[in-house]
Amino acid sequence: MKENIQLVKIPEGDYSDYRYEVIFKAYKWDPQVEDANTVSEYIAVLDETVVAEIASFSEQLAMETIEMETELLNNLFLAKELGLPNSMCRAMKKAKNYKKEDHVRLMRFDFHPTDEGWKISEVNSDVPGGFAESSILPEVAARFVPDSVPSEKFSQHLLNGFKKRIKPDGTIGFVHATSYSDDRQVMQFMGDYFEKEGYRALYLAPNHAKFENNRVFSTLENNKEELAGLIRFFPLEWMTRLPFSAKWQGYYSTVTPSCNHPVAMLTQPKSLPLIWNRLATDCKIWKQLLPETKLVIPLEYEDTDYIYKPVFGRVGGDITIKEATSEKEFERIKKRSPEKEKRMDCPKKIQQSSCPNTRWERVSSLYRCLCSRWCLCWIVWSD
Repeated sequence: MKENIQLVKIPEGDYSDYRYEVIFKAYKWDPQVEDANTVSEYIAVLDETVVAEIASFSEQLAMETIEMETELLNNLFLAKELGLPNSMCRAMKKAKNYKKEDHVRLMRFDFHPTDEGWKISEVNSDVPGGFAESSILPEVAARFVPDSVPSEKFSQHLLNGFKKRIKPDGTIGFVHATSYSDDRQVMQFMGDYFEKEGYRALYLAPNHAKFENNRVFSTLENNKEELAGLIRFFPLEWMTRLPFSAKWQGYYSTVTPSCNHPVAMLTQPKSLPLIWNRLATDCKIWKQLLPETKLVIPLEYEDTDYIYKPVFGRVGGDITIKEATSEKEFERIKKRSPEKEKRMDCPKKIQQSSCPNTRWERVSSLYRCLCSRWCLCWIVWSD
């Protein structure tokens, strides 16, 4: 596998220009965390065989994931066993009118190159990110790697999905946590991209969306306007914390073309593998690529064969890896875990192939990146 993935260091004299383009052209508004630079000096280059293999795995995983969602929607008693809050389980009943062909389905699989071949650690099923990085960054990086081509633009695939479902001059609501710049940079990129194609973008907080007759309307600045489409970058479990006046349950029953529809939440929990034996769906590729997962109560710091992950973990938060988590931090995570989130899954530790920290890449199919020893593959399902 190592010979099919190359790490190319950007020449020292070019790095400043590269970083400048990443920030101002690729919407990387958070290029530094405290004193740590987050823009790598490396570019990962994947050959066509690796790209084809990841693409094939991703497409099969996506089909299995969608089949699981359909089955779970018809068997919602299993949703509670996955750890979904009661309020979310009740709201999911409103999604009985869900038709996958009416919406655009987006998911991202996290691939790891290992000594045993490719493995995955999870699917980001509800609100995966990295839109600008998987659309612009490969183009920027390709200039520094001779005889390479950038990946296909993720943004174009997402746009194509909406083009099939809404009128050319429609207004699209981009729902996100408006007080977070790292969320806004994702939505701003997609909004700018859609506007270049003739659509109108509205940047909304989740409570700016109101629902009537299963259609969604924007109430931004007290101006009521029907939306042709909806792109949500606000995690579904956060909506349960909104005041009742937000009427967030309308997201579940809307027929307005959405990405993602709340049904995607059924395959977001890290507890998903624990109910596979109760599903009729054949999860062959999932079982092939995901390390062993089991329910663990209580957590044990000395157990180094497993990585502990909360059921609704986001952006790597509260994941315990013995080599990277102090015992004090481990105890903090253990104490903070709510009762329901003590249902923690632990994928068996993935033995990583040795390679330095890397950033973005060249690929010739779909839209993915190699980033700090893992490969992220986005799937846009729009048929």
